Amino acid sequence: MKKAIVIGATGGTGAAVAEELVNRGIPVVAFGRSSAKLEQFAARLGHPAHLTLAVGDAFLADDVAAAGVDADVLFHCANVPYHEMAKRLLPLGEAIMEAADRLGLKVVAVDGIYPYGRRQMDVVTENHPKQPHTRKGQIRLQFAQMVFDKRWKQARPLIARLPDYYGPTANQASYLGSTLEAIAAGKMSFFIGNMHVPREYVYLPDAAKMLVELAMNEHAFGQEWNIPGGGTISGHDIIRIARRASGTSKPVLSLGRIGLSLMGLFIPVMKEVVEMLYLTTEPLRLSAEKYERWIGPVPAISFEEGITATIHQLKR
Repeated sequence: MKKAIVIGATGGTGAAVAEELVNRGIPVVAFGRSSAKLEQFAARLGHPAHLTLAVGDAFLADDVAAAGVDADVLFHCANVPYHEMAKRLLPLGEAIMEAADRLGLKVVAVDGIYPYGRRQMDVVTENHPKQPHTRKGQIRLQFAQMVFDKRWKQARPLIARLPDYYGPTANQASYLGSTLEAIAAGKMSFFIGNMHVPREYVYLPDAAKMLVELAMNEHAFGQEWNIPGGGTISGHDIIRIARRASGTSKPVLSLGRIGLSLMGLFIPVMKEVVEMLYLTTEPLRLSAEKYERWIGPVPAISFEEGITATIHQLKR
């Protein structure tokens, strides 16, 4: 990889990927729509010389192409809010793929587990049937089909699928982002879904390492890859670790279907989470077998270390 461009570089996954690239000394263009957020990101990393900031609209192929002229790999980490997914996800992906195709770039498209639908394997491999039963799962499946569409003659994409994630750059786009932010701030918080059932989570810095490793392997492109987490953990244990790290004992309330629906009257994105609650009672766990066989060992910090580090960084 000679140079990378990260679309959505100030978001949760994008910031982690851009930081990993910077730490490896790889020239990187951080692309986002907010110059202020990009400047804050660069300042946090100490304004490294091999980091370039590019302000633009990811829905405009011309903006993306102009920023990515000298790159050979594009990381598509941009996303849209839950309640805008039906209208905006595919136009976003189309614009980014058009730019990548124009420039002949390799593309690492970061996605989630929604297209799998309900679990049909104890440990879900990349060959798991894609039978989404939710509206967002169906839209995400259309996104994957668009990424691999044969009309892209020059772009070489791969799709990397992450489970729920957490980390210092995670935000309200993740289930745990706002929960850990509130605990770090010593405020009452909410936990989405069942707090008793252990679920898989990936620590974003670990995910970023795996995404960059995939991008550096030529044979990875043209395929889908799981980005597994470091095991499973219940909501109760997450909160216990986070509270101990933050030194707070403020209440954390579990939000189920009724609570999310009521909050959705005021916060549209909350209502959209309801159909995905099945993942909190019937969780998927991703197989690491393909990644370990073709790429290498999966980096996996312990939940104790990862949650503690996240809380400490959020408190700064």
